[in-house]
Amino acid sequence: MADKYILAIDQGTTSSRAIVFNHEGRIVSVGQKEHEQIFPRAGWVEHNAIEIWDAVREVVGEALAKASLNKENIQAVGVTNQRETTLVWNKETGQPVYNAIVWQDTRTAKIIEELGGAEGQDKYKARVGLPLATYFSGPKVKWVLDNVEGARADAEAGKLLMGNMDTWVIWNLTGGVDGGVHVTDVTNASRTMLMDLKTLSWDADIAADMGIPMSMLPEIKSSSQVYGYGREQGLLGGVPIAGDLGDQQAATFGQAAFNVGDAKNTYGTGCFMIMNTGEEIVPSKNGLLTTVCYKIGDDKPIYALEGSIAITGALVQWLRDNLKMFSSAPEIEELAASVEDNGGAYFVPAFSGLFAPYWKADARGAIVGLTRFVNRGHIARAVLEATAFQTREVLDAMEADSGVKLAELKVDGGMTQNELLMQFQADQVGVPVVRPVVAETTALGAAYAAGIATGYWEGEADVIANWAEDRRWEPKADPAERDRLYRNWKKAVTKTFDWVDADVEQ
Repeated sequence: MADKYILAIDQGTTSSRAIVFNHEGRIVSVGQKEHEQIFPRAGWVEHNAIEIWDAVREVVGEALAKASLNKENIQAVGVTNQRETTLVWNKETGQPVYNAIVWQDTRTAKIIEELGGAEGQDKYKARVGLPLATYFSGPKVKWVLDNVEGARADAEAGKLLMGNMDTWVIWNLTGGVDGGVHVTDVTNASRTMLMDLKTLSWDADIAADMGIPMSMLPEIKSSSQVYGYGREQGLLGGVPIAGDLGDQQAATFGQAAFNVGDAKNTYGTGCFMIMNTGEEIVPSKNGLLTTVCYKIGDDKPIYALEGSIAITGALVQWLRDNLKMFSSAPEIEELAASVEDNGGAYFVPAFSGLFAPYWKADARGAIVGLTRFVNRGHIARAVLEATAFQTREVLDAMEADSGVKLAELKVDGGMTQNELLMQFQADQVGVPVVRPVVAETTALGAAYAAGIATGYWEGEADVIANWAEDRRWEPKADPAERDRLYRNWKKAVTKTFDWVDADVEQ
């Protein structure tokens, strides 16, 4: 296998990456490029899908060039993506009818309210595992069809396609208007609000409720199988495209969380904790989502509970870009370490409402507990602590739903390099926090799925064998102080509720 590798394309919220992996699951080379974040109005977040496709091609070229490789060296390609970010495009021209609407976007709040009607937030939850919330893809498609001139007529005429960004990337990789395959996998489909968790097929009644023609929907496939082959004129001509998982499910796979009760937390733009529940669909009574974890080939699907937190790393980015408090994200650790504690300040980053376990679209961000004593070091510390507090809330809900007490928390993503945060996280959850050697577990999971589908790896046993621990943080905090901080955090969260009303524009 010396000259064969697996390429993963990770189409994320802030950037697109291409990473080449070897048989040991180690990184050989990386290409990365950021794309623009578009904020047309408060609560609206968009991406230019053409810019993203251009970036994907560029980073694939960069990753191959850095390692002096070409398509002959790539056995298969896996794709992972920012899951609920949704695009509608014309299949005849390949042009989007509107920008991609990003997962954090809250413009569908009124649509959500209308869809829920008298039944409310849980109208579809028994079928799809999700509450009615602005987070998910289906209502975003409805918004596009309702608001873009000519879109509904074109959709009904069978000219338009929809998909999360995995679908857009795979369609273009496999030829676009010239024979591109229109597919998604079970993990991405389970984030649309349109897929029945039991049957793994589209629910025609829910699609009708949202006014979405079935012809727009991609074919639902397993997370690990050959979907098609790279377009002949591309850098990956003829290479099997064989793995597709939403980013959080991909990270769970890359973390080798294959046993019931295994959990991981990914620290990126937001934080996403997933616990494997095996072949059982576990409904949540504590504000979590029930979702598909993965499906390998013809095997039975594996399900999961998930807690989704909208804003964690994005808050650090906000301090850097909007408040100019420092020039690079890693500097926040030094700033936060310049003070002994948060000085009584708590920062609740409900910029696009609160996700798990609250699901309050009308909440907005707040800094509370401010006094003249508080300085920029305290604010920086409050920002990092917000990530750990939100994670603890999700973990508490997860243990309540599953009845499983977590023995340790596997972590990955960019923020895991922040040792102050990781120690505070261990202190708050009261169990060891463990970071693997390869922290790019999202891309790695997509690579494994593609490699398993094409025989590069045998199966889950190879993933387990490749996983290796890099660093472990043990809880050190005084339990009474830990719980006092958490109680204050809970109090701070309540101050963000019900902010959006008739006096506040969405």
